[in-house]
Amino acid sequence: MLTSLALIFLVGFAMASIFQKLKLPRIVGMLLTGILLGPHMLNLLQDSILSISGELRQMALIVILIKAGLSLNLNDLKKVGRPAVMMAFVPATFELLAFVIFAPMILGINRIDAAVMGAVLAAVSPAVVVPRMVMLMEEKYGTKKSIPQMILAGASCDDIYVIVLFSSFVSMAQGGQANWGDFLNIPVSIVLGVALGAIVGYLLSLFFEMAYTHGHYIRNTMKVILILAISFALMAIETALKPIVSVSGLLAIVSMACVLKIKSPVIVSSRLSNKFGKLWIAAEVILFVLVGAAIDIRYTLNAGLTAVLMIFVALVIRSIGVFLCLVKTPLNGKERLFCIIAYLPKATVQAAIGSVPLAMGLPCGQIVLSVAVLAILITAPLGALGMDRTYRTLLEKEA
Repeated sequence: MLTSLALIFLVGFAMASIFQKLKLPRIVGMLLTGILLGPHMLNLLQDSILSISGELRQMALIVILIKAGLSLNLNDLKKVGRPAVMMAFVPATFELLAFVIFAPMILGINRIDAAVMGAVLAAVSPAVVVPRMVMLMEEKYGTKKSIPQMILAGASCDDIYVIVLFSSFVSMAQGGQANWGDFLNIPVSIVLGVALGAIVGYLLSLFFEMAYTHGHYIRNTMKVILILAISFALMAIETALKPIVSVSGLLAIVSMACVLKIKSPVIVSSRLSNKFGKLWIAAEVILFVLVGAAIDIRYTLNAGLTAVLMIFVALVIRSIGVFLCLVKTPLNGKERLFCIIAYLPKATVQAAIGSVPLAMGLPCGQIVLSVAVLAILITAPLGALGMDRTYRTLLEKEA
């Protein structure tokens, strides 16, 4: 495992630096590192690291979500209102419908298989989007109209909606019936996740306040460890409650960090947020290299140009969904264009569930995985590069 970690960090950082020098997103270098080192090419990563790849990727995502929560201003989010809620499900719905309508014509699959494919492809990648929205909030780009806050909130909820749809469509593809009651889990998961996180954040703020009042100084490093441990516990609670009720652990983490910042602004200082920013430097490499390692590049050869066409058709229709979410908002044309670009990248969800239909023996498994791999390779660099290159031009910097 130590050899694998050494390769992940050394090669990952080197490739990221090379791509940065070429004025390309660092994550492209990290994804390529994972593809090269992974089991489908050079096979230099040990099974011990690959077997816990999902957990390591989740830990990395938790780090950036805490950082996002500590940077998020709830008052700014309240100003956004309706568009933030719509961004959580409308673009994904439009993309899914694009697959259901056009995939049978372009790829020659049936409607149910097209729905399974659409559910895999419809989620935006929080791993690509969230770090950039955090950066925009820190640099004050688009914050006057709460644009990064809106995108961050929408991207965090988008995955829950899509994964519920995926479970239902897979059940239908297996010859079963969709449990329509599962769709009630979407709002329940969001509300309970936010509520759980708010309660935990409030209790944690009381603990920090009491320690501070009684003269017990808790170092920021210790606070980071405590917050991380509690975040891991929140994810464990989500898993434990899954058979009973749906709770979003990731939203609970963001909510906890938000409440902690509001209730203890002195104790939870910008220094704490900066510490999570430093942790993200390492977590980012682990996340994207392991996402790359999950990609079997051979499947792109099976996909062909028709799959590329289908991906771009779906992205165009998805973009229409994003545009409709922003109707009657104060955003100008440039700002709306940025929101469309920010909702393009796919990576984490597709790497996580893209192979599930194939593993379940569904006839559509091979083509779903092929299109998912191709979508990651096209949209993750496209979205990351698009955001990195345009935010200074398309968004207004708050004084």
